[in-house]
Amino acid sequence: MHPAVVTPGAIPGVSPFDEPRLGTLHRLARAADRDKSSEEHNARVASTAALLAERMGLPAAEVTLLRHAAPLHDIGKLAISDAILLKPGALTAEEVRQMRRHVLSGAAMLSGGFSDVIEIAREIALTHHEWWDGTGYPSGLAGAAIPICGRIVALADVFDALTHERPYKSAWPVDQAVSEIRRLRGVQFDPAVVDAFETIDARELI
Repeated sequence: MHPAVVTPGAIPGVSPFDEPRLGTLHRLARAADRDKSSEEHNARVASTAALLAERMGLPAAEVTLLRHAAPLHDIGKLAISDAILLKPGALTAEEVRQMRRHVLSGAAMLSGGFSDVIEIAREIALTHHEWWDGTGYPSGLAGAAIPICGRIVALADVFDALTHERPYKSAWPVDQAVSEIRRLRGVQFDPAVVDAFETIDARELI
């Protein structure tokens, strides 16, 4: 992440000219999450990501940037049809391929920003489905090649998705979700992010 210049009364890392665009993007991100049972998903992911970043010792300015950028992680779902996004059953191979394109669509929507927070949002949108072991998408990045913001939001996103109802699944019990996060340490998730997660009472994140 990049250091931010904090201007009184402004969002850190966001120019006065970009603040209206960021507000519009946040509204679009809420619209992208058409599953009403999880309409608070973006806010919870942002809160969890910021807490993880704090526990990892990231500078306060970077934590603030992450908090504002994380709600945009799934904005690319605006490009996904309701038939796929709200499908109650398993997706076909072609539907999975189309769903995975939301990361590229999101990055494209956020490209050309003139602030740190929008650039970080672009990185998150593009990389929050990359896996620590290199088996994620869209680029198969591994380890530290994945931006730290993407690694943090990856865990926050999965934990929230597991513990809340979706059209295709029931909510998991918190203990089961925590066990799944632990199981994927060093596989899907950065071990350092999992270690930070272990310092938090997971029930407070629900």
